[in-house]
Amino acid sequence: MFIPGMRRAAVGLTALAVAAFGAVATSPEQADARPKPVDVTLLALNDFHGNLEPPSGSSGTIAGQTAGGVEFLATHLAELRAAAKKKNTITVAAGDLIGASPLLSAAFHDEPTIEALSMAGLDYASVGNHEFDEGAAELLRIQNGGCHPVDGCIDGTPYRGAGFQYLSANAFKTATGKPLMAPYAIHKVQGVKVGFIGMTLEGTPQIVSQQGVAGLSFADEADTANRYARELRRKGVQAIVVLLHEGGTQAATGGINDCVGMTGPIVDITNRMDPSIDVVVSGHTHQAYNCDINGKLVTSASSFGRLVTDIDLKIDRRSGDVISAAANNVVVTRDVAKDPRQTALIDRYKTVLGPVADRQVGETTEAITKTQETLFGTSLGESPLGNVIADAQLAATDDEQNAVAAFMNPGGVRADLNAGPVTYEEAFTVQPFANNLVTLDLTGAQLYCVLEQQFVTGRTLYPSATVGYVVDPNGTTGTVADPCAGTRVVRGSLTLGGTAVDTATTYRVTVNNFLAGGGDGFSALTGGTNLVTGQIDLDAFVDYLTAQSPVSAPTLDRIRTTAEVPSA
Repeated sequence: MFIPGMRRAAVGLTALAVAAFGAVATSPEQADARPKPVDVTLLALNDFHGNLEPPSGSSGTIAGQTAGGVEFLATHLAELRAAAKKKNTITVAAGDLIGASPLLSAAFHDEPTIEALSMAGLDYASVGNHEFDEGAAELLRIQNGGCHPVDGCIDGTPYRGAGFQYLSANAFKTATGKPLMAPYAIHKVQGVKVGFIGMTLEGTPQIVSQQGVAGLSFADEADTANRYARELRRKGVQAIVVLLHEGGTQAATGGINDCVGMTGPIVDITNRMDPSIDVVVSGHTHQAYNCDINGKLVTSASSFGRLVTDIDLKIDRRSGDVISAAANNVVVTRDVAKDPRQTALIDRYKTVLGPVADRQVGETTEAITKTQETLFGTSLGESPLGNVIADAQLAATDDEQNAVAAFMNPGGVRADLNAGPVTYEEAFTVQPFANNLVTLDLTGAQLYCVLEQQFVTGRTLYPSATVGYVVDPNGTTGTVADPCAGTRVVRGSLTLGGTAVDTATTYRVTVNNFLAGGGDGFSALTGGTNLVTGQIDLDAFVDYLTAQSPVSAPTLDRIRTTAEVPSA
């Protein structure tokens, strides 16, 4: 383990030894004769989400530069390996490599992404929450290979599985108590052992559909990491790295290699980790940071393959301990040569995908972004694109199921729409989850409870145009156990179609099946009755874009505050 200040303590001990026992072997010649430390380079990424092609819009820039695309990522990785000692380089990832992917990858159940990252030299990756989007059996197929049980080998070639090892120490089969995947791996470099523990965020069941995590249990990240760190030490491993799919956020003033005002789950998790753990490669929050938390190096490389974290370790050859650890987040710029093998892979899958991706499904008059507006100092407001999606879901269920309102979860809106023609591929990139629409009955009282739960979960539900209500920033926030106790939503202000909601009246409301199952912490929605499952959310979105084109960004006036409506 590496503990800051260790060298200083060692120097003091040497001085005491000289005083007590006479000369010791500390001459320059003798010191030079000691075994030199082993230099190990870790190249890390996270939250790739199947972005084989360079992401567009704000998702394709970072630190003021256009970035991303697996053709460029592979080249940067190769150059970083060349700059280090190639045989001493290990490439790792902290989850969400697949899931919520653009059409080019998702249409083939993310097999193209696994092939691309395997070809790019990935060695180990933790399992993120999105790796469970299609369930445990599909994740095991992604690891081990074989054609999809329903769609077969879509591109006409056998799928051989991942060329890297997925790790997850805290996702257990409920029936047996055994880990679903390998919990850790040991990698030898010039005789020293480096241990990698994979970790999925404990809260995965709250943010993945219940079908995706059926039969699984998820344990505390820090407790599990400590358990396996002890097991690794018993096997003679002293250099320990955790690949953790959970993260944090630094202040907006921080750059990609800063750690300003760090907050989020990663802080508590790292503080509770055993001192023997040296490095935590994190993810999930799509943020970039480079931190020292409680004597551990903690990093994150943002998302979509826009950064690679270059981590340099010096490991004592005799003890196996990490002597020093330092990191640098490197931008995956697009000014390098494209890796020709990655280009060939992309071209092959694009050919198989055919004209479906390029089919125009609508048009926008302006760019419509997923960016949330600020609501009393926090990003808890509406989103132009989120509102459009809610309108699309209402349009798909108003006549069909007598819905009078629709709500969309923010995590389901994955990309912006640029101005001009909208292709099927672009629409898919915005809504890639293939969730079904669910229309259900809620009383007015339950609706108020759902809206109050937004402030407990820290997530805003984007409302359809039929919805309006007022928020009091000075109101109280409910609790996880009793979200209905909150008073953030001004009573009497909630309207549907311009008519005040009666708490005793029942209303038909549309959400996706993820939310209907209590996803994102919206347990109040599980109290709905008379559920009817409708079409796929993407189909509703495409139909709306086609029918309403050209589509403009809606005015953000569905959620207002008491400052805007003082009489509320």
